[in-house]
Amino acid sequence: MTVRLQVNVDHVATLRQARGELYPDPLRAAILCERAGADGITIHLREDRRHIQDHDLRHIRKGIQTRLNLEMAATDEMLSIALQNKPDCVTLVPEKRQERTTEGGLDVVANPELIRRFCTTLQESNIAVSLFIGPDIEQVEASIEVGASAIELHTGELAHAREAVSLKQQMMRLQIAAAHASNQNEKLSVAAGHGLTLDNVQDLVREVPELSELNIGHALISESLFCGLEQCVGAYRRVIQAGVKARSKVAADIRRTRG
Repeated sequence: MTVRLQVNVDHVATLRQARGELYPDPLRAAILCERAGADGITIHLREDRRHIQDHDLRHIRKGIQTRLNLEMAATDEMLSIALQNKPDCVTLVPEKRQERTTEGGLDVVANPELIRRFCTTLQESNIAVSLFIGPDIEQVEASIEVGASAIELHTGELAHAREAVSLKQQMMRLQIAAAHASNQNEKLSVAAGHGLTLDNVQDLVREVPELSELNIGHALISESLFCGLEQCVGAYRRVIQAGVKARSKVAADIRRTRG
């Protein structure tokens, strides 16, 4: 299985908004990422418009050649915007104005009817729907029940784990959630994102074989200040591929052991 790299260019817009200028342009960044091998572009149009703006969505939708994933809150305003702009995929995320970045996953268990309505409406317009959830069995099952096209597992707790025991626990949560999703619905795509860096991507891909996509933004954009955007995308592609090769070797070793 290949693992797609979706590059989130939100923080190119963050830098622009800090001075209220017309630069740097997130579309230019998206095109450079595509040129370097990114499989798609992700943007989050927040209700407070703190980085990506409505015109960015329109320009990026028209200007890129790969897949556009629009992260957004489950509100009627955002639903209308998505239906007008027709991204390839919408990822529904929780959103709080006071947070620095998205904290935790969407609570599908507590809001099944709302999420089901969004899934149905978007899918009727040929827009795939992914739900950004914590790596919990209950949230996985609720996501399948409401008809999501995909899930994206929140990897923030893995990224912030510093002790070996905690790191192992968080990786196990992701393994269990991803395996359960695949076992319950083999057509359900399983992605992951939040806090992913060059230091943890390879292990994640190796240890969670069900993953078919990673969404990476802040760390990649930050590192690109020092090595360039295209070079940075290339580096992430290489560590992802190394993880895929490592998982293939583990699977082959298991098959040999079983005889």
